[in-house]
Amino acid sequence: MSTDYRFKNSDWALILGASSGFGGATAVELASRGMNICGVHFDRAATIPNAEKVKADCEAFGVKTLFFNVNATDAEKRKEIVDTLSTHMSSPDAQVKVLLHSLAFGSLKPFVSKDPKNQLTQAQIEMTMDVMANALVYWTQATFNKGLLKKGSRIYTMTSSGGHSQFPDYGAVSAAKAASEAYIRQLTLELGQYGITCNAIMAGVTETAALAKIPGAKKMIDLAKSKNPAMKLTTPEAVAKAISLLSHEDAFFISGNTIGVDGGEDIVEFVGDVEI
Repeated sequence: MSTDYRFKNSDWALILGASSGFGGATAVELASRGMNICGVHFDRAATIPNAEKVKADCEAFGVKTLFFNVNATDAEKRKEIVDTLSTHMSSPDAQVKVLLHSLAFGSLKPFVSKDPKNQLTQAQIEMTMDVMANALVYWTQATFNKGLLKKGSRIYTMTSSGGHSQFPDYGAVSAAKAASEAYIRQLTLELGQYGITCNAIMAGVTETAALAKIPGAKKMIDLAKSKNPAMKLTTPEAVAKAISLLSHEDAFFISGNTIGVDGGEDIVEFVGDVEI
C-alpha cells in the first residue's frame, strides 16, 4: 500500500468529538488524504477557537466540511445532523467512510465514599455511560438507517487501558470504555454482512484535555514515559494515522478488535524495580 493513498472525494468522515484530541487530529489527517469532514463537538466560548482551527486546517486541504457545536447525545440534534449530512452527499457512491466516536466527557469520582456527597450519583453514572458508550450505538443506527453507511465503511470508538484496568475515581469511565468495546464486538457481528468493519482503538496515555481532568494525570504521564517500549508518549497524530491506515480498502478484513496504538505501552507491567 502506498503511503500517498487518497480517499474518494465522495467519502465523508463523521467525527464525534472533532474539536480536539484524537477527534481533531483524525479529522485533519483524513482531510489531508481527501476525505470530507463532518465534525460534531460541544464547546463553550473559551474553546470554540479549537474547533475553528480544526475546521480551517481541514479546509486547507480542499475538502468539504460541516461542523456542528451541539450535544452529541441529543436525539433531535443527531437527526438534524444526519439529515443535513445526507443532503450534502449527492453523489450515488457517497458514503460515511469513517464514523469515529471520540467523545470524552464523564464524571470522575469514586463509587463509594465515607462522605456520600463525594461519590458518584446515579445521574452521573448514567450520563457517563450515555456519552462515552451508548452514543456510539445511536449514531451508528442513525447513519445506517439513513443509508450513509455502506460496504467499505469503518466504525471506530476510542478506548484505553482503563477499559480493563482501574485508576482512582475512574470507575464510571472505565465501565463506559468496557461497554464501548462490547458494543464494537456486537456491531461487528451485525454489520459484517454489509461489508462494514468496526474496531475499538486503544490509545496509550496521551496528553489531552481529557487526560488533564483525571486525578493523578501527571503521575500517569510519568509512568507511561518510563514504561513505553517506544520511550515516548502516544500522540493524537499517531492515533489519527493508525485510523487512516485502517480505513484504507486493504484493511477490509480487520474487524471486531480492540487495537492498541500505544507503542506497546499496555503490555509492560514493570520498569526496573517499580511496579506500574
